[in-house]
Amino acid sequence: MHKHYSVHFVEGALRPQIPDERYFLDSELGLQKDILTEDDVYCNCLAKTLCHVPVPVTVGFYAPFGCRLHMMLDKITALMQQEAVQREAEELQRVRGRPRAVRGWGYPRLLWFLVFLQPIITELHLRRKNVQFLFIRFSAWHYAGTDKLWAGLVTTLCEGIRHHYGALPFSMYSVLGNKPATTPSYRQQEWHFRGRVCLALVALLAALGLGVGLLYLSLGGRAPGHGGASGSLLRAFGGAATTLSGSGLLMTVFSVGKHLFVSQRKKIERLVSREKFGNQLGFMCEVKKEVELLTDFLCFLEIYQRRRLRIVLEVTGLDTCCPDRVVGVLNAINTLLSDSHAPFVFILVVDPSILAACLESAGSMKGTADNGYHFLNRIVTLPFSVPVMGRRTKLQFLQDAVQSRDDLLYREITRKLRPLGGGGAGGGGEDAKLLGVEAQAGAERTQSRIDAVAARRIQEALLCLHDERDCLYEYVPDNVVSMRRIVNTVPITVRLLQQQQQGDFGGLTPRQAVAWVVLANQWPCRLSWALQCLEDRQQTGSGPEGRARLWDVFCGNCQELHTMTKALQNVLDLDGDPELFERFLGSDFPFTVTEAQSLLRCTVNLDHSIRRRMGLLRAVSTLKPPSPPKSPAHNAPHSARGAKSTSREPVSGHSMAHGPGPVSRAPHPGGWAHGIKPRPMA
Repeated sequence: MHKHYSVHFVEGALRPQIPDERYFLDSELGLQKDILTEDDVYCNCLAKTLCHVPVPVTVGFYAPFGCRLHMMLDKITALMQQEAVQREAEELQRVRGRPRAVRGWGYPRLLWFLVFLQPIITELHLRRKNVQFLFIRFSAWHYAGTDKLWAGLVTTLCEGIRHHYGALPFSMYSVLGNKPATTPSYRQQEWHFRGRVCLALVALLAALGLGVGLLYLSLGGRAPGHGGASGSLLRAFGGAATTLSGSGLLMTVFSVGKHLFVSQRKKIERLVSREKFGNQLGFMCEVKKEVELLTDFLCFLEIYQRRRLRIVLEVTGLDTCCPDRVVGVLNAINTLLSDSHAPFVFILVVDPSILAACLESAGSMKGTADNGYHFLNRIVTLPFSVPVMGRRTKLQFLQDAVQSRDDLLYREITRKLRPLGGGGAGGGGEDAKLLGVEAQAGAERTQSRIDAVAARRIQEALLCLHDERDCLYEYVPDNVVSMRRIVNTVPITVRLLQQQQQGDFGGLTPRQAVAWVVLANQWPCRLSWALQCLEDRQQTGSGPEGRARLWDVFCGNCQELHTMTKALQNVLDLDGDPELFERFLGSDFPFTVTEAQSLLRCTVNLDHSIRRRMGLLRAVSTLKPPSPPKSPAHNAPHSARGAKSTSREPVSGHSMAHGPGPVSRAPHPGGWAHGIKPRPMA
C-alpha cells in the first residue's frame, strides 16, 4: 500500500488569498469596475451555504476534470475561512467566553482537561455560531495502484486530524478520555470533574509511596536488633504495594505510548495487510470503532475550544480509478457518514457521467447500482454542477493564457511579487490608490445590501416549500435525501439570482426560484431535453418568442425524444411521475422561455452532462443519409393502396397524437416515462 497521502490545511491566514486586483481601470471611461468572474460568484454562494448547512453532508462537485476545478476549490477554501473569521468576530460580541487555544500555552491546559474533566453538551454549546474549518485534500490518484483505495481515504482523514491537533492529545483521549455526555436539564456547566479518576490516581500514588517506604524500612532503614520475621513481612507488603501501584501506572503510560507511536493509520494498514481480511468477522466494525473514537475526540475539542468544528475532506481524482475501487471509496464515505453527529463535509470532485458508468460496470454492485445515477443520488445530499464557463471567466482565462509563459498559475505568482503602488510615482499614484479604496468600499457596501436582500428572499423561498396553501410541496418527493437536496440547493440558486441581477430578480419571484429547483431535481431528463431543444432552435435562428411556454417547446419535440428512449434509458429513469411533470409546467408553474433562460444561469442541481449527451445524440441523428428515391413504376401500386387507406389515417393520427400539429402517432409528453408507449384512445 502506498505511504503517500495528500493533506491540505488552511489555518489562520487565508490561503490562497482572494485576488486583490478586483478592479481595473477602463481606458475610455477612466472608472474602476468590478471584474468578479462568474466562477467567483458561484464559489461565493457555495461557500456561504457550506458554512450553514447541517452536517454530515456530501457535496457532489460535478464537472469535467481540469485546472479550473482546483482553482475553484481554492477559492471556496479561502471564502469559507473568511466566513469563519467573520462569524468568530460576531460570536465574540455576543458571548463572553473566548475560544481556547490548543497550541502554545493552551497545550498543557488541554492535557489537563483530557485527564480530569468530562465535557457535557449544553444548550450554550448547541447555540454557538462560530466555526473552524479543517481542510484535508485526498487525491485518489495517489492510491490508484492499490486495491485498498477506501482505506487510503480513512487513513488520510485520521492522519490529517492527528497531524493538526498533535499525537499526544489524541493518544491520551484514546486511553483516558471520556465520551461527551448529554444532560436532560438545561444546565450551563460544560465540564464535570472526574472524581473517580482523581481518587484512582491518588490511591495509586499513595500505594506506590507506601510500598517504597516499606521497602526502605525493610532493607535500608531497619534498626539493629529487629527480628527477621518483621523485616520479611515489611518486604512482602512493600513489594506487593509497589508492584500493584507501579504496574497500574506503567500500564497507563504504556497504553498512551502505544497509541502515540501506533497511530490509527497504522492500525488500519495492519488490518488491511492481513490475508483474507475481507472475510474476517467484525473487520468493518473495527474500522467503525476508530471512526467513532475520532468523532468523539472532535466533539471534545468543540466544547474545549468553544467553537464548532467542521472537517472538510476534498476527494479528487476518483473518476480516474477502476470501478471496484470507486465503489470502495463510496462505501467508506457511507461508513464515515453513518454517525449523525459526525462533523464531516465531503466534497466529491467528480465527473458524474464517468462515475455512474463505473458504478454500473463494477462487479460487486450488480443488482445494487444497475443505474449509477440513482446510487450517486443516494449519497450526495448537496449537488453542485459547475456551470459552463461564463463570458468574463473565459476572457480572464484567455488573457491569462496569452500573458503567461508557463501555465495559468503564472498570474498568481507575479501578482504576489507585484508592488502595491502599481503605477507611476508621485501624486498620480496616491490618487489612484485613494480611488481604488473608495471604489472597493462602495462595492463592499453594495455586496452587503445584496446579501441582506438575498437572505430575506431565501426565507421566502423556503417558506413556499412547507406552505400548506401552496401546491409546491406536492411536487417534493417523499424522500428525506431528496428533501435535503432541494433545501440545500435553494440558497445557492437565490443568491445566484441576486448576484447576477445586481439586487433585482429580473421579474422572477422566490417562489419561481424554488419551483425551478424542484423541477430540476424531479425531472432532470425532461428539463434537459427541453432546454437542449430550445438551445438548438435558437442557434439555427428559429427559436420561439420569449413569451412562449417551456411546456410548448417540450411538446413540440417529444416525438424525437420518444425515439431515443433506448439510448437515454438510464437518464429517463431519473425522472419522477410524468403526469405531475405535465401539470407542473402546463398549469401550476408555466415558465416562459425568457424565464427559463434566466434561471438556467443559476441552476446548479441539474447535471450538465445529460444535456451534452442529448446534444450529441441529436447531432448524430442529423447525420443519417437520406433514403434513395424510388422509381415511379415502383411507387404506383403503393400510391394506389395509400389512396384506399386515406379515410383511416385521420382516426389513427387522432388517437396517437397529443396537442396540435400534423404529425401522426406523436407520443404523449408524459407517457414515455420508462419506454412505455401511449395507449390509444377509445
